[in-house]
Amino acid sequence: MGVMDRHHTLAGGWAAGRPGGPADGGLTDVAGLRVGHARVPGDRALSGTTVVLAPTGGAIAAVDVRGGGPGTRETDALDPRNLVQRVEAVVLTGGSAYGLDSAAGVMAWLEEQGRGVRVGPDPSHVVPVVPAACVFDLGRGGDWRARPDAATGRAAVEAAARTDEGAPVEEGGVGAGTGAVVGQFKGGIGTASTVLDSGVTVAALVVANAAGSAVDPRTGALYGQYFACRVAYPSPDVHAAAQLRLTEARERNGQPPLNTTLAVVATDADLTRAQAQKLAGTAHDGIARAVRPVHLLNDGDTVFTLATGAVPLDASAPLALNEVLAAGADVVTRAIVRAVLTADGVEGPGGVFPAYRDLYDIN
Repeated sequence: MGVMDRHHTLAGGWAAGRPGGPADGGLTDVAGLRVGHARVPGDRALSGTTVVLAPTGGAIAAVDVRGGGPGTRETDALDPRNLVQRVEAVVLTGGSAYGLDSAAGVMAWLEEQGRGVRVGPDPSHVVPVVPAACVFDLGRGGDWRARPDAATGRAAVEAAARTDEGAPVEEGGVGAGTGAVVGQFKGGIGTASTVLDSGVTVAALVVANAAGSAVDPRTGALYGQYFACRVAYPSPDVHAAAQLRLTEARERNGQPPLNTTLAVVATDADLTRAQAQKLAGTAHDGIARAVRPVHLLNDGDTVFTLATGAVPLDASAPLALNEVLAAGADVVTRAIVRAVLTADGVEGPGGVFPAYRDLYDIN
């Protein structure tokens, strides 16, 4: 399988500085969070798993599912009306519903660390609650059965645990984004963060794997760049050539790829479970800005929230949550743009999935 490997400076200012920091970071800008990726082995495999590991003791968690065809695990446990208060990890995985097995490997690792909901007299008597969601990437590498399992999940959580606090998050075709495709372009993992005037950090990690397009067919520009007013408009000639290449790829690939966009939106704000649920819901607006269409019957679009609680919201301002809600949607949009811009094209027995930056000559 040929993979086009190049290093690029991202166009349109999306690697520009963020308020309060020298460069735009990612999910691990929320102190205590770690991210690990693992890939399914094999020449005809194109799938993997990504784990977001919370600090010991867990984080307040919530979820909002908008797609009509989700593949999830333990999402009911995150309902604010239910028992579980905190989770130790969230799993994002390829492999469709088969790939949800990867959460079992994460659960086993957490149990060994004594991390989870205490259910017995001994400290080791814990049940880790590991919410998970999957994207459809079956057969993208050519082997339908090459998909994540418990061993993949364990490898991803161990990779997360090995990282230093604040370590950069690898983006592009890694982990759950290994086989991701957005429209006809190669998708993957993207991440972004911001620091609000209040000192609260809000960040997102996405797995961009959408049936909808991230690219405006009229211009070749990325939808997600429109909202930031930093649009890199390709020349008409470049756009025409890219459309021709995509037509050739579509004829070779046949059936359009299936889909789902997943996100984890994290903050160090001290949120209640109800507030975290609201943040998960409004963060879906960020997907809708960057991908069209979204939230259809065959989508599994799902957003998780993690709140570490290190920074209190202003108790005297009843609308203090609003800036966190707005920022959650913004960082999701930016993360999707980064996922598309950092992905490497793939050509193999499972299909031809060009990179946006290659077709539009972004260096």
